[in-house]
Amino acid sequence: MSRVAYVVMTVFVATTITVPVHAEQWVASWTAAAHGPYPIGNPTAQPDLKFAISSADRGAVNQTFRLIVRPDVWGRQTRIRMSNAFGTKPVTFTDAFIGLQESGSAIVAGTNHGVLFGGQKSVTVAPGQSVVSDAVMLDFVKSADDPLLKGRKLSISFHLAGESGPMTWHAKALTTSYLTAPGAGSKGEDIAEAAFPFSTTSWYFLDEVDMFVADNTRVIVAFGDSITDGTGTTINGDDRWPDVLSRRLHAVSGDEFAVVNQGIGGNRVAGPDEYTPDKPIPGGPAAIARLDRDIISLPGVKTVIWMEGINDFGADTPIDRVIEAFTKGVATLRQKIPGVQIYAATLTSALNSTIASHGRPGVDAQRKALNEFLRTSKIFDGVLDFDAATLDDTTGEIKPVMQPNSSTGGPGDKLHPNRAGYAAMANAIDIKLLAGRPR
Repeated sequence: MSRVAYVVMTVFVATTITVPVHAEQWVASWTAAAHGPYPIGNPTAQPDLKFAISSADRGAVNQTFRLIVRPDVWGRQTRIRMSNAFGTKPVTFTDAFIGLQESGSAIVAGTNHGVLFGGQKSVTVAPGQSVVSDAVMLDFVKSADDPLLKGRKLSISFHLAGESGPMTWHAKALTTSYLTAPGAGSKGEDIAEAAFPFSTTSWYFLDEVDMFVADNTRVIVAFGDSITDGTGTTINGDDRWPDVLSRRLHAVSGDEFAVVNQGIGGNRVAGPDEYTPDKPIPGGPAAIARLDRDIISLPGVKTVIWMEGINDFGADTPIDRVIEAFTKGVATLRQKIPGVQIYAATLTSALNSTIASHGRPGVDAQRKALNEFLRTSKIFDGVLDFDAATLDDTTGEIKPVMQPNSSTGGPGDKLHPNRAGYAAMANAIDIKLLAGRPR
């Protein structure tokens, strides 16, 4: 996957200059693992989109998306990556803007700034490719550590010229974003809500937001499946386990860490063997097939937390193949990111899940065997024991208090923890372990 980056030089005069304590660098501050094409995936609480997206084959038709994302760290400059990884035709993005979300699809007045690509308002991205924007000054960011920015979200708007064709997306955003009607044209400059009547709980085309921050900032990538993606937790609550971990780290270390989420609902470690726009599955490409795009290409990565495997066992993948894939993946990461720290997270129970393929006793036996491998293998820098934090020893299931679904309601599926479960997982992590310097 190529990464096309442009550099723009900006000359400005200021009456007051603040000299940073550290030199600065680009780091990934928000991510969403690309898969697709739409509608192949596992969204949560998705509205009926038939009026917003009339045809999966036509995709977006002369319309504007307004995606809402929460950066994990803030800087005075930002840039975005737009992906056509799973498209089948060139996609033209025009009139992109970045602003501070007020509420819903409304943007705080005076914060909505245009985005250029190689100095141009329009860029065409070939199938299978992505593009990184020029740097954008965020003049409303007076200080990267401004406490009033914590938890605030960016509104990233862009217009799709013509028909996009099949759309690269991230199905399970658990965050509400907005679309204009097809044929509505370019509306990204409009900071009001009227032009964006449709909502979605997915992200499209956008898969990365970077910030220019102090060079001691270290990116932690949470990598895995739906339990990292956040299935079962609150909509718009930012209560996934990586979110809770992030808040813990920021509370003790300021902005020395940025946590980004590269989970995909339904993802597997070792399969499928082939994943193309013509042959997709809801869980996206195999984990070992997406290492380059979803981890290695991100700026500032120092640590990876990898939790995955239950979907492999639900699909009857032999454990030897899963272990082989983990071993290969870890070796690839170490080769391409020298000094990276890699932590395994144990798999939580799916025993007796209402998802029949995953709730079988045989799957639980495979899960326990993989956890034993993760706990004893020497290929990782450490192990985060999510299983111990969530297991009900009397039943072998996840604890009853962690079962009711926090996003759509109901009793839950005994596979995905709820908000309480994700909090317990994140709170079980020894953050002193993560704060260790890369070797």
